Amino acid sequence: MSIRTTHRALLSRLLPDDEPDDLAVRQGQFHLVVIGSDRVVCLPRTRAAAARLPERVAALQALAGLDLGFRTPEPLLQGGAHGTAEAPFLVLSRIPGEPLEADALNDAQVAATVAAQYATLLSALARAGGDETARAVLPRAPEGRWRRFAENVRAELFPLMSDSGRRRAERELAALDSLPHVTRAVVHGDLGAENVLWEWTHGLPRLSGVLDWDDVTLGDPAEDLAAIGAGYGREFLERVLALGNWSNHGLPSRIAAIRGTFALQQALYGIRDGDEEELADGLADYR
Repeated sequence: MSIRTTHRALLSRLLPDDEPDDLAVRQGQFHLVVIGSDRVVCLPRTRAAAARLPERVAALQALAGLDLGFRTPEPLLQGGAHGTAEAPFLVLSRIPGEPLEADALNDAQVAATVAAQYATLLSALARAGGDETARAVLPRAPEGRWRRFAENVRAELFPLMSDSGRRRAERELAALDSLPHVTRAVVHGDLGAENVLWEWTHGLPRLSGVLDWDDVTLGDPAEDLAAIGAGYGREFLERVLALGNWSNHGLPSRIAAIRGTFALQQALYGIRDGDEEELADGLADYR
């Protein structure tokens, strides 16, 4: 049964200007997102994701107050609190635009335009990391985070892996040992191509906004750069790096180490949230 059917009354109330059967639905790692004409409804996929909604609202409110140069979703309404019969939900403003098509960067001019805007985006997040309001609200990446991550992967995921999968994971986890503790930038945490929206003007894309700030922290910009590399490839990442004003301090090796953990991060979230689909996808190359 579709989400449009199971939550028809709720969606009709929250999106009164839209016909429920015509609504687009997208599945993210933590939420089902129902897209209306001018707003979207996020429906948590698990209890853990529902429990994190208040933190998500606070982070989005902080981001809305920053001059980032691009749009972020603004929280409009939250409901379905614990103890009520209503399903938990969060209503957000809708940002116009669409993710880039997979072959868009085959055009050299488009690729150059997109790379320049990604560099500008990351520079804005780096500046925002010094904003006192943001630093008061956004969570900091905890010291020892990667060491604890490795411990948790070994304890929770290794029993589900093959011998070769565990050997592969050990190599990836070993690369985390040299990562420094950095909290100087606002880090999106999941800056994949599907979360960055663009509008086209005169044949070229213009950055419209960035979605899905569930993992936002004050942390290492290498995390977002790693996501860009994973989404668009090494050549495009190198172009973004050349355009940005980066202090090196082992940045390429930090990017590579973090990128190597993406599947394990997905699997760990999946097992903790009880999301079998995400767990299976994250562990696909380790079984």
